[in-house]
Amino acid sequence: MNLREFSSLLYQIKIANQEMTSRFEKATGFSLTRYELMMLLKETGKCSQKQIQHKLRIDSAAVTRHLKVLEEKEYVIRERNKENNREVFVEITEKAKQDLEICEEEHDKLQNPLYHLLSSVEEKQLQLLLKKLIKQEEV
Repeated sequence: MNLREFSSLLYQIKIANQEMTSRFEKATGFSLTRYELMMLLKETGKCSQKQIQHKLRIDSAAVTRHLKVLEEKEYVIRERNKENNREVFVEITEKAKQDLEICEEEHDKLQNPLYHLLSSVEEKQLQLLLKKLIKQEEV
């Protein structure tokens, strides 16, 4: 693949990402990153902002911005580590868990066509390809 073909491929991935992210946000009412952040907290429990940053692969300023919005909506609680004042722990609230549950139930009821653009085989192929690209990036 030459450079022009590669750049075209990357641009198509970028456009697909923007389109799918926008559809996800319209369908759920949550930004994709905030949804992933809340699901991370729901699945793992209390964790540090550093852990969130590492798991979601976003910078510390972005984590802080997302947490500020989620805190204002009473979806998360932030608390400084008493033993290390520089470390901040984050925990999901019951309100967030309930709203996520409602979101999932509505998704299941509506069976939004957004989630059926790919067959299950295509979805697995795409996941494998994306994992391969992400892994290659780390090398």
